[in-house]
Amino acid sequence: MWPLLRPTLGAAAIAASVVGLAILLLNPPSLSGAEDLLASVAVAIALILVSAWATVRLLGRDAMSEAEFDRVVERTERLARRPSPGEPDLPEDHFDALVAEAIDRLPAEFRRLLEDAPVVVSTRGRREGAYGHYHGGTVASDRYEDRIVIYRDTLERDFGHDPDLLAAQIERTLRHELAHHLGWAERGVRDLGL
Repeated sequence: MWPLLRPTLGAAAIAASVVGLAILLLNPPSLSGAEDLLASVAVAIALILVSAWATVRLLGRDAMSEAEFDRVVERTERLARRPSPGEPDLPEDHFDALVAEAIDRLPAEFRRLLEDAPVVVSTRGRREGAYGHYHGGTVASDRYEDRIVIYRDTLERDFGHDPDLLAAQIERTLRHELAHHLGWAERGVRDLGL
């Protein structure tokens, strides 16, 4: 229950500070009538709680709950404890062909962007804890050397049991990292479904 109340109480504390300061500045209380002061405080508290609750409800849910986060951490740790396969199941050239097919399925405008941001296949995914990475600037501010890294080991580990699923995840990872090249932050990329 506490994780559900924490955002509301945090918003209430901020709202209380703002409302209290506004009341003190706009209508300083006179200390001659204690009943009026108590009524004002009660109304202010009610307004603060209602506005805090409404703010939290309107903002929606930005972060995952602690239970969801714990499930993700447990799954990640379980996957990380798996023994590292000696040799990947797929020949290297087959995985590279899947990456090339994913590039070929991109719209022409996006394929042109890859002329300046090469796609590299690596086996450091387990160490990095990722399926792919984008290194570099964005199309708008290009101060760094660009490259997209697709991690073969983690993709094969998690999706190699199904060739179609592996091909789909390679394409999704490529699009995800390409979105970073276009300037999207992680949250924006997730909102795109990547």
